[in-house]
Amino acid sequence: MSGQSPNPSTVTERLADHLARSVGAGARARAAKHLLDWAACAIAGAASPAAAAMADALGGDGSKRSIFYLGALGNVLEMDDVDKRALLHPGPVVIPAALAVAMETDASGADFLDAIVRGYEAMIRVGRAVGADHYRFWHNTATCGPFGAAAAAASLLNLDTEKTVWALGLAGTQASGFWQTRHEPASFAKQLHTARAAHAGVFAAKLASSGFVGLRTVIEGPQGFFAATCGDADPERVVDVDEKADWAIHDVSFKPWPACRHAHAAIDAALALRSEHSYWFDAEAFTVRTYKDALVFCDRQHPVDSLSAKFSLQHSVAVALLRGAPALADFEGEALTDPEIHALREKIAVEEDGDFTGVYPARFGSAVAASFAGGRSVRVDMPDALGDPENPASDETIAAKADMLMRAGGLAQDAATRLRRAALSIDDNAGAFDDFKSIVFHEALR
Repeated sequence: MSGQSPNPSTVTERLADHLARSVGAGARARAAKHLLDWAACAIAGAASPAAAAMADALGGDGSKRSIFYLGALGNVLEMDDVDKRALLHPGPVVIPAALAVAMETDASGADFLDAIVRGYEAMIRVGRAVGADHYRFWHNTATCGPFGAAAAAASLLNLDTEKTVWALGLAGTQASGFWQTRHEPASFAKQLHTARAAHAGVFAAKLASSGFVGLRTVIEGPQGFFAATCGDADPERVVDVDEKADWAIHDVSFKPWPACRHAHAAIDAALALRSEHSYWFDAEAFTVRTYKDALVFCDRQHPVDSLSAKFSLQHSVAVALLRGAPALADFEGEALTDPEIHALREKIAVEEDGDFTGVYPARFGSAVAASFAGGRSVRVDMPDALGDPENPASDETIAAKADMLMRAGGLAQDAATRLRRAALSIDDNAGAFDDFKSIVFHEALR
């Protein structure tokens, strides 16, 4: 990405100008962690029916290097990274887009990481501005994702500021993706959302690179993205940023548990209750208190399949209490009909807590209370989910999650270790990016 415009005026022009600043080593190191996280999620997701159907629909020997295929993988297991203020998942959109273009352009590892940082920035900046009215109906990852994919691709294609504006404008006019998908757990629509967003952004950047003129006012125009889909949200918030602040990628959360992020603080609270109060199993009833959106998305007393279990506060808390740290197997197969889990789910009520709603989405908090005979009760509050900047996941936790997912995806331990080391050393090891691509495409996604 080259140059900054002298007098940017539209929101898209100012966003492009913001993205043109240099990326430092700290942001690249952070991007490498998110790269590892995405790769692990994608490798495990490749074993899913959604991935198989996508590969079959694309056809041909190159289907598993297609941006559509790569874009469909990272969100399958609901373990993809998340920016809580934007309420979206940048990894499964931005990283496949950057990887596809980096492979076409023979980019260096550092350039690849720079593109990821810029892609996260664009997607998150738009996502933080769209507002709650947008999130009621629109899947932010899908609608804001094209901006991130376009920014990543523009960075790798070394587009000047004008063509980056065109790319962002063309990306924005392709925004789509409804939350109706959460009402139909059997649907693979969420995977189409991420795949389509990644492809839309890359295609927009390639069009712009070839001189295909894009929109300059797609964000704030009278019939643009915000006017059409964002209620009374303010498009100026996209560029309301302290230029001395670090890149937004540092604010993105890692998800340690294979469930919807809205269930994570409740899982953490349940794990703490289990650890701190060994007599928890004598309780007659449990109550999860949390913010409103967690109930909107995850109040499911009786999940019927893997996806609905991942979007169930009751199932997630029951698993955490009975089994400890949740694993992939706890949201599929026998766990769905396990009589102990079923019985405990029946004892769990969920309620909105105004205090948690009041600080959401800046903080994703929950509490779990256990009530005993005689009126005694204990309660554990978890104001921030594990993996959020306020409650960060350690490097060891991120690595352990990646290893677990790669093993679940069938990757041998030696290959998983090599991939992890390659991903984390891309910025300062000339051969690491080549090693990463080789392991991903010749051993993991073959």
